[in-house]
Parts: sequence; C-alpha cells; structure tokens
Amino acid sequence: MFRRRGIRSEEIEEGGGEAGTAEEETGEGEEEEGRWGRMLPELLGEIVRRVEAGGERWPQRKDFVACAGACRRWREAARAIVRPPCETGSITFPSSIKEPGPRDSPIQCFIRRNKNNSTFYLYLGLTESFTDKGKFLLAARRFKHGAHTQYIISLDADDLSQGSNAYIGKLRSNFFGTKFKIYDSRPPYNGAKVSSSRASRRVASKQISPQVPAGNFIIGQVSYKFNLLKRGPRRMHCTLQCPSVAQDTTEEDSSKPKAHNPGVTILRNKAPRWHEHLQCWCLNFHGRVTVASVKNFQLVATTDASQPSGIGDEETVLLQFGKVGDDMFTMDFRQPLSAFQAFAICLTSFGTKFACE
Repeated sequence: MFRRRGIRSEEIEEGGGEAGTAEEETGEGEEEEGRWGRMLPELLGEIVRRVEAGGERWPQRKDFVACAGACRRWREAARAIVRPPCETGSITFPSSIKEPGPRDSPIQCFIRRNKNNSTFYLYLGLTESFTDKGKFLLAARRFKHGAHTQYIISLDADDLSQGSNAYIGKLRSNFFGTKFKIYDSRPPYNGAKVSSSRASRRVASKQISPQVPAGNFIIGQVSYKFNLLKRGPRRMHCTLQCPSVAQDTTEEDSSKPKAHNPGVTILRNKAPRWHEHLQCWCLNFHGRVTVASVKNFQLVATTDASQPSGIGDEETVLLQFGKVGDDMFTMDFRQPLSAFQAFAICLTSFGTKFACE
C-alpha cells in the first residue's frame, strides 16, 4: 500500500515537473512572439511589402505566408497589404489571376514571346521600365489541334499540359484564326455548364474534386471582323463573363465559384485615327507602346444603359496591348477584366488574320 502511494507520489512529482516545463516553454513562446510583435509598424510593413513583392514565381509565396504566421501583428500587417487586385493593383496569390483589376488605374503587365517553341509568358510589371524583369504570372503555349489552333494557359512556365495541376484554362480558334473561345478550368459561377465539345474535354486531369467540377467552361469569345474592301486596322469584338467585385476576398473564398451568373460584358476595339504626316493609323498608348504593329489595340466597353456604372464608357480603355520590342509586348488592364481574361484576349492578336487586316 505504501509502495503504491510512493509510486503515485513520484508520478505526481514528475507530472508537476512536466507541467512546469510546459509553462516555461509557453512563456518563452509568448516572449518570442512579443519580441516580433514589438517591431515598429513602419519597419514591419516594409518587411512584409518586400517579401510580398520579392517572389518571382508562385511557389515562393510560402515565404509570405510564413511571415503572416510569425505573430498576430505580422498577420494583421500581411492582411492589410495583401488585398484583392481591385483594391491594390497587385497580384499576390494565384487565385488573384481570375479577380478583376482596379477601376481607376490599370495593372501594368508585359508579355514575352518565344518564337522557337511558340510560348508566351505574362509578367507583372514592378516598375515603369520596359527592361523590368517583372514577376511571373502565367504562361501559354500554342498548339495545332487538327484544323484549329489552341493555347494552353498555365501557372507553371515549365508544365504546359492540359492535365497539369497548374492548368487554369485555354484559348481555341477556328480554322481562319478569326474567332476564339476562352475556356476556364473552373466554373465561373454555380450552375455553369461544362463545354460538351470533344476538343474541350480535359484528359488525365489531376484537378478532379468533389467540390469543384473539372472541365472547361466557356467564359468568353473574341472575333475579328472581315475587312475585304480595303486594307486597314483590325476590328475586334469581345463578349465576356467578367468576375464580380467582392467586398472582402480571401484565398479560400476566391477559389469557390460565384453564386450567380456575373452577366455579360461586351468590348470592342477603339478605332484609330489616320495620321497624314506619318501615313499610318495611330492610337494614344500614353508611352506604353513604342513599335507600330497591326497587333496593337485598345478595348473599350460598348455603350449600354443596362450595364452597371463604369461599363459602357467608350472613352475608358479597359485593356490595351502593344509592341515595344521584337518579342516584347505590354498589357495593361483594369476592371472588370481579370489578368487571365486579359492575357487570353491578347493571345488572340498573335498570328495572321486572313482578310481582317
């Protein structure tokens, strides 16, 4: 009996020692968190901003998430800096690729083309310079699919296949390269129907989930009008299902389909004017385009009284694309377009358009 009590007594003493050790570790954790939390707000904000802007590719975003997990103040600073593109004009996480840009000023990006393998790379411009290295956003590769051409769009520059985890959508043209359909790998809203065409089916897809149906969903169409009578600039017409602007967007919420159909936005290219002295068609790109090319364009929304505020203004350029080098192009977009939609529209400009120019 006494021996049992002795054993119990030792266990209690050992347990008390473990509790004391746990308290000491908790105290050290609180002291460590307090040390990080006492950092000056200006310095803390600058550190988080540099980490947010420092990654060149998507996988390095884990560094930013690690900063947000340091302590409560770091988490609050991270949430204050990383907001939807419509608020900050910045793209932090892959989910932001399909969110609308800001309304008042465009997000400035650029596209690099590799003619050797028919690949196109989209970067977020970090400065005003055309020599800016930028931050990688998307990549696309052009493939011949029978009589049609299609572009596979991916978050990974090294994995451009339709069955990849990085696959987010594609672009498909008709035989003449004058009509295109834009496909999203995820449903843009609840109840969206998967495209039934054989060419749009995803083969060996790894993105199958019980919550989010896998497939290809048509979210837009781009067409170039025939110009048989005379040679001139291209005429574009776009019909898009643009994402709605959420009041508070998070990484989790943005990956889910919207609860309703966002409606249709119709865009057309802004007509250039003929310059008698230069003997060419001209548009004001405000210094963002330096090389004359038939590929250059500006898109505006068509006037429609039924559209919400900001849509239907034929003077506000929602997307502009233009050449600045042999294989270098700028792409500037704003609300209601997302980076994914803007990139897909710009890809339609590459290639010859029969009887359209």
